[in-house]
Amino acid sequence: MSDTSSKYDIAGIELTDDAYTVEQSFIRNKYKAMDEAGNVVLRGKQKMFKLKEQFPFVDADGTEVFEVNAGGIVDVAGNYVLTDSQTGEDLVILDNDYSILQDTWTIRDAETEAKIAQIDSRGAATTIARNVLPFGQLIPHKYEITDASGDHVGNIDGQFSLRDRYEITIDDASDVPKEPVIAAAMVIDAIQGN
Repeated sequence: MSDTSSKYDIAGIELTDDAYTVEQSFIRNKYKAMDEAGNVVLRGKQKMFKLKEQFPFVDADGTEVFEVNAGGIVDVAGNYVLTDSQTGEDLVILDNDYSILQDTWTIRDAETEAKIAQIDSRGAATTIARNVLPFGQLIPHKYEITDASGDHVGNIDGQFSLRDRYEITIDDASDVPKEPVIAAAMVIDAIQGN
């Protein structure tokens, strides 16, 4: 599957680990992602005061590697496009299907819109609590990542803290391109503004 996966490689970075830690700074919607050794591999932040949401991501040296842009003006639930900053190529679409019971993100091919992977919140009770309880946003995210056939790929597990911190674990990426799946997992929290 490496030929298909390489179609989705992001030119400026190489995300080869099976686990990453993503941490939000105390400044809202500013993030850093670290590999298994604790090295910062990505930094990202939402561009404020824009009509359309923009999330540029840079590598550890500050070079922009990809950007996620909302398809519509201030999308709460909608499409976001992940674009390779160095090639200018749209790689994948992040398609959010939000309900009070379940939060589902579908990762699609930017050209064909074919489903590549899916990221689902785990547990309706947790999803409801996050959305309706006072301070519900402090309840950690828990997601499962699956491939186009619904087979398990990995997890996103939030840690209980004042600022968002979560672990992304890829157990089996043989049927999915790892880089856009990991990148998508990193930006979901920022997009939701939680």
